[in-house]
Amino acid sequence: MAGDLDIIHTPDAAAPGGHYSQAVAYGGVVYVSGQLPVRANGEHSADQPFEVQASIALDNLIAILREAGLGPGDLLKVTVYVVDIEHWPAFDRLYAQYLGQHRPARAVVPVPVLHHGYLIEIDAVARNLQPRGLQPHNLREDP
Repeated sequence: MAGDLDIIHTPDAAAPGGHYSQAVAYGGVVYVSGQLPVRANGEHSADQPFEVQASIALDNLIAILREAGLGPGDLLKVTVYVVDIEHWPAFDRLYAQYLGQHRPARAVVPVPVLHHGYLIEIDAVARNLQPRGLQPHNLREDP
């Protein structure tokens, strides 16, 4: 049914640490929850350098997009929260490597602190022109 939510979950990205989904698809759009630099196996990386943390968060984002049958070129809007705005140039370089020529709308927001002492969190919105069929591990909920 057109009004159903498609809950997206992949073991290739960090499991939600609270009462939320990795992503939800609805109405031709995929909404990806904030991705902290937690590895897919649950290992934390708050003690790692910024570039390592950013790579892990981006890897989680890309894995969730892939589970939805999408890729970086489907991103419409990305919001990046960084603890120190001085990390912005390093993030911008890494982000360009992950996205190539694709340039979705983006905001980089400096924040004083993130959960578990992380330095970065990324959330995103992507287009979903051809919604995937539900996989056995996905849930369907009526709004």
